Amino acid sequence: MSRGGRVRQSSVRGEGSRRRVPEPRDGGGDRAPHEESGAGAPHDTEARSREGAGARDTASAAGAGAGGRAASRRAARADGAGGGRRRKGKGPRRKRSRGVRILRWTALTLAVLIVGAAGAGYLYYEHLNSNIKKAELDLGDSKLTKPEPNAAGQTPLNILLIGQDSRNDKENLKLGGAKQDVGRKGLADVEMLVHVSADRSNMTVISIPRDTRVTIPKCTDPKTDEVYEKTVAPINESLTHGGPGCTVATWKELTGIYIDHFMMVDFKGVVDMADAIGGVPVCVDKNIYSHDSRGHGSGLRLTKGTHPVKGVQALQWLRTRYGFEDNTDIGRAKAQHMYMSSMIRQLKSGTKLSDPGQLMDLAEAATNSLTVDHGLGTVKKLYDLGNDLKRVPTKRTTMITMPWEYRGPSDALYPVPKPGDAEKTFSLVRNDIALDGKDKKKKDKVPAPSRPKGELPVVVQNGTGSTVLGPVGGRAGDITNELIRLGYAKAEANTQLTSQADTTISYPGEAKQGDALAVAKALGLPKSAVKESKSVTEVTLVVGNDWREGTAFPKSEADDEDKAPEIADKTNGEEKKCMSVNDDYTF
Repeated sequence: MSRGGRVRQSSVRGEGSRRRVPEPRDGGGDRAPHEESGAGAPHDTEARSREGAGARDTASAAGAGAGGRAASRRAARADGAGGGRRRKGKGPRRKRSRGVRILRWTALTLAVLIVGAAGAGYLYYEHLNSNIKKAELDLGDSKLTKPEPNAAGQTPLNILLIGQDSRNDKENLKLGGAKQDVGRKGLADVEMLVHVSADRSNMTVISIPRDTRVTIPKCTDPKTDEVYEKTVAPINESLTHGGPGCTVATWKELTGIYIDHFMMVDFKGVVDMADAIGGVPVCVDKNIYSHDSRGHGSGLRLTKGTHPVKGVQALQWLRTRYGFEDNTDIGRAKAQHMYMSSMIRQLKSGTKLSDPGQLMDLAEAATNSLTVDHGLGTVKKLYDLGNDLKRVPTKRTTMITMPWEYRGPSDALYPVPKPGDAEKTFSLVRNDIALDGKDKKKKDKVPAPSRPKGELPVVVQNGTGSTVLGPVGGRAGDITNELIRLGYAKAEANTQLTSQADTTISYPGEAKQGDALAVAKALGLPKSAVKESKSVTEVTLVVGNDWREGTAFPKSEADDEDKAPEIADKTNGEEKKCMSVNDDYTF
């Protein structure tokens, strides 16, 4: 990623709104769908499980109660034998015995029902599992590795959300329109990276406009073995290069961020999940009708104010390009952030999902709609992921669109990552620094080295294994020789090639923090490059793609700053804003 001078975001947006932006390539843009589709209501397995548990408790209590009453009666009979009055005949005794037998049969029946319910629950669980479609996580050749755990053994979590626009079945064609697109591969028209911090204290969501020109790395389709060579194209075309795994590979190469999972949904899935949730509140600052004489628009029609949208109307909101702000994907991304923030608030409040049947509706809709990577391909793993996300406070959720600017000829402008600001944003995410600026400040205390530098082992590894830029040979050896020249006589090169965006120095425990900081200072690296890791046994330097040549580290203005660049339209998870409606699409 090139580094350059800062460009004011507001001037970029103003320029974008004045210039003509090319029409969407899907032929239909955000055309209006024709009718709604809903989700069915499956059986409430979870509720049955709870009822079964209650039944076991009731049966146990009944058995205990019966035994207690029998003991009391035996004691009473013994007292009667000693001098009290005793009833004649055996009728009452037979009646009591029949009552005990009834209780026993009831308990047995309940036990059978409980076992049956558990079996049904397992079968339904397997049914939900079979609903989920799975695909390969990464179709590229990236050597990017998972981030090292922090001092507490925690790692961040990165999930790529993909909304694809395929019209290759009857339901999605009905919702998406554009009959001319039947038969073509789906495009990844919505792409959001969800970054959850290692300590689960905050979450960052980054969108990239669908027409952003990027390098799509070489990808191989796992079903056909077809090879798609590296190319520069709109990022949404990455999905056509073998599937969602190529979109993941493209994001990894663009951002340098390791991606753990992806989740992909189509038009019908959006409709079904919006129905299952019960509606998501959204707001517009003026009446909007996303439709014009040329057929542009999603068909969204709302009056000024807040409305709960669901079904087809929710899909219209998420697809609206003509009618929001400057009629570009930038406004659409902002509307998607507002929808997502509102949905998170809705789910966390629990108001719409207090009924177990509604929960099952959502489970059915979600599993039917999703394509995920194999590592996320069961209901339990999705459930565990949901619990992870629930831990993040809504007020610490930040949603942004990647800093961008327009390039290209005046009659065919397209967005590209904004030099400097885009890379800085990605770097903050890579280093698990929250974009809301509310992380706890780190202590400035610098501990002393544990030993003289001539006696300190330092492992150096080449991390320039980028599939887009290509690896740079000999980097580990170059920096090892520089460390030896600086007095670190025990520095050694590790010949294994890896891929890492940022140069880092890891140390195994607090006792060696001072050593790692001293190495960083000697090489001119920022303090932010120094990290504690439980996976290394010695101070370990990985030379990243930000240091591909020379022995002097190329410092940038913001290397030691934890502050995000100025980004327009940043959305906080607790904020309730209204979308700005374009005057040409109001009524």
